[in-house]
Amino acid sequence: MTDTTLDFAKQDGLVPVIVTDHETGQVLMLAYMNEESYKLTLETKQMHYWSRSRNEPWHKGATSGHYQHVKSIKTDCDRDTLLISVEQVGAACHTGAYSCFFEEIYSQED
Repeated sequence: MTDTTLDFAKQDGLVPVIVTDHETGQVLMLAYMNEESYKLTLETKQMHYWSRSRNEPWHKGATSGHYQHVKSIKTDCDRDTLLISVEQVGAACHTGAYSCFFEEIYSQED
């Protein structure tokens, strides 16, 4: 992707980011980026987010050591959501789980 323009205006300056494991395709987390964190991610090839709860930038792994190294970045057709594949170091979830999606609500058995 050569055009890195995203539509940050639709959602109060934020775009949702779906993060997957580069090797397995497993969904690790959903987070948000503002324009600054997006540019930092492109520059450093490590994940930077916008923390909505703390209202501040967040470099994933800076305090925990659980870095996310960017392998690929894709956008949806509206250019307002990102799908980013990463090499995950340690856990993605603040609970210590590898993925934030570990609580099963429903599963249909065949």
